[in-house]
Amino acid sequence: MSITLIIVIITVVVSLMAMNNRELFSKLLFSPFQVFHSKEYYRILTHAAIHGGWVHLFVNMYVLYIFGQTAERYFGLYDGTLGEFRYVILYLGGIVFATLPSLKKHKDNFSYNSVGASGAVSAVLFSCIAFDPTMPIIFIFLPIPMPAILFGVLYLVYEAYMDKNSKDSIAHDAHYYGAVFGILYTFMSLPSSFMNFIGQIMDYLL
Repeated sequence: MSITLIIVIITVVVSLMAMNNRELFSKLLFSPFQVFHSKEYYRILTHAAIHGGWVHLFVNMYVLYIFGQTAERYFGLYDGTLGEFRYVILYLGGIVFATLPSLKKHKDNFSYNSVGASGAVSAVLFSCIAFDPTMPIIFIFLPIPMPAILFGVLYLVYEAYMDKNSKDSIAHDAHYYGAVFGILYTFMSLPSSFMNFIGQIMDYLL
């Protein structure tokens, strides 16, 4: 069984439990105020195991299942037996890194909370882009295949804009910083992947 599938199963089970148990949901969600003032540091990780609803859960787990197995395979190809370990660090690191802006911004805001694995999923998606920047990706709102690197650039621009201008309840900063972590972690942990990335871009352009 792949690491990705194990993560999906755990996340689905815990999310379903939390959807039917408000006390558990409240205990696991990400609250910068509680992390900072009550020292409940575990929330930085546990919030990724719960989701706000069926759609939120399905979208995150579907994207994770598709791209997670690809990223997991690439880590194995580049680093053999250490690949699985590096992949787990990618996922957990994506969760933590994606929370840092909100932790700083909302540490004194008792009413701010967030849930979901979106930061980690963005990290996994962008790790795939680092490994294979020319693979075709179909954007849900524009069903035309585009190279992954173009999708990545558009995604980062969109999330940065929405983080500054949107009034919705979506944690766009988590999406953005999770994505940045994913691509930087891949290049830093596997330096040869960066040269391969550049080579693929050059071959595609030429």
